[in-house]
Amino acid sequence: MTTPDVPTTTVADIPAELPEGTTLLDVRERDEWDAGHAPGAAHIPMSELAGRLGDLTDTTYLVICRSGGRSARVTAYLNANGWEAANVDGGMQVWEAQGRPVVSDTDPTPRVI
Repeated sequence: MTTPDVPTTTVADIPAELPEGTTLLDVRERDEWDAGHAPGAAHIPMSELAGRLGDLTDTTYLVICRSGGRSARVTAYLNANGWEAANVDGGMQVWEAQGRPVVSDTDPTPRVI
C-alpha cells in the first residue's frame, strides 16, 4: 500500500541483518505481535506510540504492520517529528509470503494474523 509522500521500502529490499542505527518497528497490536513477528523487530503498537516516543533511540526506522496502512501513518508521523522512517510496503503479510522468518515468544506455530 504505497501512500503519496511517505517513503516506502519493500520486504525484498530489507537486508537480513539491518545496518547499525536501523530498527524494524512493528506497530501492530499485542495479539498480532504475539501470534508472529519478524525476528529482532521492536514492538510499539500504533495506539501507544505517542506515549512511547522516548523508546525510539535509533536514527532510522523501517515501520511494519499487517499490510502497510497503519505503518504508513506511523511513518508519516515519525518523519514529521524528526525521525527518519520508511514504510514497509505490504507489511507482515508480504514478509511471511516471501518466506522471511516469523517468530513468536508465546505461540508454537508463529503466523501473521
